[in-house]
Amino acid sequence: MYHLIHLAMNLNLSKLTIAAFRRKTLLYGIFMFLLLLASQSLWAQSAAEGKKLYQTCKTCHTIGGGRLVGPDLKGVTERREEDWLIKFINNSQEMIQAGDPTAVELFNDYNQVPMPPNNFSDDEVRSILKYIEVVGEGGSVEEATAEKETQPQAEAEEPTAEKTTAEQAKDEIDKEITQRMLERSRNYSPVFWISLLLIFLSIFDLVITRLIKARFVHVVIILIGVIIVTEITVREAIALGRQEGYSPDQPIWFSHQVHVQQNKIDCKYCHHIAEDSKYAGIPSPDLCMNCHNVIREGSRTGKEEIAKIHDAIENNEPIKWIKVHNLPDHVFFSHAQHVNVGQVECQECHGPVEEMHRIEQVKDLSMGWCINCHRKAEVVNFESNAFYEAYVKLHEELKAGDIQKVTVEDIGGNDCQKCHY
Repeated sequence: MYHLIHLAMNLNLSKLTIAAFRRKTLLYGIFMFLLLLASQSLWAQSAAEGKKLYQTCKTCHTIGGGRLVGPDLKGVTERREEDWLIKFINNSQEMIQAGDPTAVELFNDYNQVPMPPNNFSDDEVRSILKYIEVVGEGGSVEEATAEKETQPQAEAEEPTAEKTTAEQAKDEIDKEITQRMLERSRNYSPVFWISLLLIFLSIFDLVITRLIKARFVHVVIILIGVIIVTEITVREAIALGRQEGYSPDQPIWFSHQVHVQQNKIDCKYCHHIAEDSKYAGIPSPDLCMNCHNVIREGSRTGKEEIAKIHDAIENNEPIKWIKVHNLPDHVFFSHAQHVNVGQVECQECHGPVEEMHRIEQVKDLSMGWCINCHRKAEVVNFESNAFYEAYVKLHEELKAGDIQKVTVEDIGGNDCQKCHY
């Protein structure tokens, strides 16, 4: 009997040990999973911030598309140490003058073209590097574009039996736009629903099953889950209604790159009311005919697209262009105020339109984005323009040297009623 009792006690102890081991394993598993979710969320956020900051770099660099003014950045985090990259990105000339051998070698290899100094924080540079890693691992728009540009022009423009030249050109742009959208996309749905599930399971175990005896574990899991769910909810709510990356297919395939870069047409030739009106204006078919009455065939799209302009004229029908840059109905915005008075370049709000084959919204056009611009933008001709004579105090501060410039914010550019009257 003694031996039987001893055996039973050992079995119960073994079961208890196994149960405790399972609870600990479950606990550690949940903690590791939550840490993974949090790190993935922070990684996506950092890479997204890096995407915005990288816009200042894309003029001279590609990610997988070969060298431009500067080197291809794909794999740069593997070739260089992080500390070195942070110093070089912020002030390459300082490192060159200090005799850093790698910096000097790069400077000489790229025709001694100096990279302008930046004022990024260390974390901002790290977010740029993370964005480069993300894009480099999955390919890039720059890579696809570089491959297309290396093809002979005649081969690119030659229509196939299945598709016309215009359709081929549209397909190329569609692929490019789709790739850009994929780069921008942040799908938090799995993280959101898994976090909700863990919160529910923790509450269920705390109240009913009680597998995990330590109550603090439930509190920690619920707290981390609530933080993740709240962060995702706020982030997605803020993005609601914003159209960054929006690039609809237009009724006529129109390339700003062909018109602006190749043919040197000024923006205000087509958008001729931008200086005097709330709207920039869309050119009428009559204005298009100033050129296309003679030019009947496009270098990329053949005759099909230009023929649509002639059809609109002959049938007296408007061309139903799709507006790309939209603001909420409760927001007042005047092109005349910005283009004429403020002398703001089109690219400040619309991005490098002259490089686009199909127009795309590259800024989020949020209220925060506008306010930040007003805080930095200097009032044009403040001292010599009679309109600003009423700002006596600001004129006195300028003359006394108390302030160096007058920003849009200083003259009320951030007052609510300016845009939401």
